[in-house]
Order: sequence, then structure tokens, then C-alpha cells
Amino acid sequence: MKITIIGAGSVRFSLQLIGDIAKTENLAGSLVSLMDINEEKLEAIYVLAQKYVEDLGASLKLEKTMDMSQALEGTDFVIHSAAPSYPDRYDLITQIGEKHGYYRGIDSQEFNMVSTYSYILCSYPDLKLSSEIAELMEKLSPQAYLLQTANPVFEATQFVSQSTGVKVIGFCHGFSGVFGAFHTLGLNPEEVDWQVAGVNHGIWLNRFLYRGENAYPLLDKWIEEESQHWQPENPWDVQLSPAVIDMYKFYGMLPIGDTCRNGSWKYNYNLETKKKWYGKFGGIDNEVERPRFHESLRKEKQKLLDLAEEVRRNPEVDLFQAYPEIFTRDKMSGEQHIPFINGISGGPEARLILNLQNRGVISGIPDDVVVEIPVIVSKDNIQPEKLDPDVTERTKNMYLMPRILRMRWALEAYTTGDKRVLEEILVRDPRTKSFEQVKAVLEEIMSLPINEEIARYFGYK
Repeated sequence: MKITIIGAGSVRFSLQLIGDIAKTENLAGSLVSLMDINEEKLEAIYVLAQKYVEDLGASLKLEKTMDMSQALEGTDFVIHSAAPSYPDRYDLITQIGEKHGYYRGIDSQEFNMVSTYSYILCSYPDLKLSSEIAELMEKLSPQAYLLQTANPVFEATQFVSQSTGVKVIGFCHGFSGVFGAFHTLGLNPEEVDWQVAGVNHGIWLNRFLYRGENAYPLLDKWIEEESQHWQPENPWDVQLSPAVIDMYKFYGMLPIGDTCRNGSWKYNYNLETKKKWYGKFGGIDNEVERPRFHESLRKEKQKLLDLAEEVRRNPEVDLFQAYPEIFTRDKMSGEQHIPFINGISGGPEARLILNLQNRGVISGIPDDVVVEIPVIVSKDNIQPEKLDPDVTERTKNMYLMPRILRMRWALEAYTTGDKRVLEEILVRDPRTKSFEQVKAVLEEIMSLPINEEIARYFGYK
């Protein structure tokens, strides 16, 4: 079996995946192809991955390449985690957006407030890369699965699924927010019967049973008796924040994971508003915490580059002691990719939360729309669970359908190259006061040297 990781220079994530593969007995002997266009990061991940596999005593073959065709040739699975827009580009266009009156940049949009999820409204660099990967797969590995991991997962999975014949599945770990909610409520997760459903970064706890009984009254009791004492432990800790409770009361089901950050403008007008609804940090999607997070990512990548250099000099370095957050002997990462690969290849079946075309699972949502739903993965089969109960009608009509429209708008802009689509999206933005404001912000963003290709595509140059 050959497993390809595109964007392997995302060092932490790639090492977690390699650890999962190495700890999965059924995948012993597999070839893992590491591909990235950044040679320094590629060399670092290769050195650390070799050392990690060796220290685990696993039987894996590793190769590294900067040639995408080589990485995709004859592969069985492609994990696409490359992010050509992340994070420096976002910081620049966010600053320009704020200069023109768009708090947190033009990509902060209703039901799409998660920072760095989209880029200039249509995510041109990201969709182009996903498209290029899929087109090469059709030629070089037509039977392979594409595990779309890089954001925007919703738009990218949708585009590939409707424009190519590639078997594409979207992956996200946001659903794990359910376990934070269970912990806060004092519930044993082993005794909770749960489902989530919706779209990526827009999922809802449709089934919530504890020991066979409806568990929503337990949440209601916590809200009444304990919620006033809630305090976030860190900027990411928003699963039972006031914003989420407010969304739950309005929509009738609990938003989960990144959905908690993806509400309306009600919770996001400014930092003061964010702190009211998300606690003292104001969540992670603001002008204070997001830059800090980006800086922490840069420092972590440098730390791993330095560790790779240390391993080159001294092969006896103990990875498990040097970076225990990443390098573990027995613990799996919690990412769904390797359980999926193992299950679809004939290993133990796995219950996962994946993104794939609806095909009637969520009633009222078009069949071709990519939704995030629970599935059972077994040999050569992905079987969606029947939703019981269905997502509330208000959630569908006032959250999911508007978010699906935003996805359609993004793909319309990307596929046509018509800058009027970008303009029209901003015309409908509540922060917009004039059409001149729309033209000015887009023209300045498109004038950045890093956006030259996008500017030409949309006719700005």
C-alpha cells in the first residue's frame, strides 16, 4: 500500500499521521510518500519521520519528493494537507480589510467566521491546488482516495466531488468538541449515544442520549445552574460559551466544535462583543489571539526544524522525551485519516465523522451537497448512518442553507473568474457602506505581489 501526504511540511500534523500509521498493524510494510515544495521542511519531516518509525520499531518505508506526480504515481490514498494561503497571506489581507472597514477582514463572513478558512472569498489558491491534485490522480492513481484535509474543506471537497471522478472525502476533527461538552456535563462518553450532522464547521448535535435517555435536559439543567460560572481555559475553549448556549436556544440543537465560532455577526461585531459571548479571551478569532496563535505556529515549526537538525547530528536523541506532545509510543493522534484507511482496506470497521455528498442523509439538503455526517467505514464501503432525529428545520433553513449558498458563491467566483461575484458578495456584507468601499478593498488586496496570479485571473491586471 502507498499512502501519500501532500503538504508534508506541515510537520506536526504529518508526524502525527506517520505515528498513527506506524502503530497500525494492518498497515505494516506500507510506503509513505512525503511531498512538499518547501525543501527545508521536507528534509526535516523526512529525518524526524525516519527516526520516529525506527524508534517505534515499525515496518514502514518512507520516501520524500518535491515532485507531485512522483508522489501520486500508483498511490492508494492521498492526504492533502497543503495550505498555500496559510497563515502569512491571511494576516496581510486581514490588515487591508480592516483598513477599509471590514473587521477581521473580508473573509470573516456570517456562518464563516473561522479565521483562515477561506481566502479572498473564493479560496483561489486552495481550490486550484485541490483541483490540480485531483486531475493528476485521475491520470496517475484513478482508484485512490483523496482525503481532503486542507481548508476550506467544505468548498474544496464540494468542488472536487462535482468536477472530477476522484473519490474524495473531507476530513476535520472539529466534531471532537462533543467530548468537551460531555466532560463539562460530567457524562461518561462511553455511555453517550450521539450523532452530529451538518456541513463542515457547521455541525449540530442532533442525537444526544445518555444511558438511553434524552440528555438535552441535562444540558438545560447545567445552563440553569452552572453556566453563569463558565470560564474559558484558553482561547479555543468555547464549546459551552454563552454564544453556544444562545445558538442552542435559538436553533434547538447544540452547535459542535468549530461551529461554535461560526455564528452570526451577533457574536462577532468587535472584540468587546466577542469577549461578551466567548469569555475573557474573546475566542481565537480576533485581533489579539489569532496573531499570537500564528506566532506560536511559527515557533513550533522552528522547534521541529531545530530538532531535525539535532537528530542529524546525534541519532541517539530521544524523541519521546524531546517532544512528547507529538512523539508517543502507544497513543493515537485522534485524527481520523488512518482509521479510515485501515477500515476501508479491510481492517477493523470504524465509526467516523466525514464529509461526503448528502445523497438523502439530511432531508431537504440537495443530494450533491457535501455534508458532514457519521458513517461506518468497512472494507471498500462507506455507509452513512440514518440520522435520528433529523436536524431541526430552523437549523436547515437559517444556518445550513445560507452556509451552502456561501459555498456556491465561492465556487461561482472560482469557476468563472468573474470579479463581479466577489464584489456582489461584499455588497451583501453588513459592514459595506458603499460600492466604492467594495472596489477599493478588493483592488488593494489584489495589488499585493503575492496575489498577482489571483489578480490576473479576476481581471485586476
